[in-house]
Amino acid sequence: MGDRHHDALERLWPAYGMSVSTEPLDATAVFGRSAPLVVEIGSGMGDATAAMAAADPERDYLAVEVHVPGIANLLGHIDARGLRNLRIVRGDALELVRDMLPPDRLAAVHVFFPDPWPKLKHHKRRLIQPAHVALLRSRLVPGSGVLHCATDWAPYAASMLSTLSADPELVNTVDGFAPRPPHRVTTHFERRAARQGRDVFDLVFQRRAA
Repeated sequence: MGDRHHDALERLWPAYGMSVSTEPLDATAVFGRSAPLVVEIGSGMGDATAAMAAADPERDYLAVEVHVPGIANLLGHIDARGLRNLRIVRGDALELVRDMLPPDRLAAVHVFFPDPWPKLKHHKRRLIQPAHVALLRSRLVPGSGVLHCATDWAPYAASMLSTLSADPELVNTVDGFAPRPPHRVTTHFERRAARQGRDVFDLVFQRRAA
């Protein structure tokens, strides 16, 4: 990391960052208001996440990431844009969802371009698999909460569609893959996929009403 990133971590992490723990998260205290909450799993360098939060000021965003340079870069975006509806959590996203967030709370969970783990022996490491989907879904608001995934890896897209469609409490908002919603900002991974001739697949599922 360069000096800019080190400076962002030192100055801004205490105000806008936290680590995954076993303590329940009081989002109202963290953001200073009560608003719909979105969890962004794997924010990378944070450019797209910051843009989405800036365009969506009525909702609060929790960006979960483990890559320290990406965290530092996103902190810089928060500072430069004056974003008060975005916080960063460092650590395992599944632990955050399981230990810190209550059921029926989230307006949305975003899983954009997760590691596809293409080798068959590594498929068990994929984020989108039945047990993980059940956990993420349980935190969505019944009747309105959305699980939105995107990938540029066609075999993983097919697996995601099958897994999400099999969850009894999720319903696909379209027939098959969804058009890219306008609010999903084009990411670095998406631009790279386009340059390499790969399609991008969006999946937008909503939790059924209780």
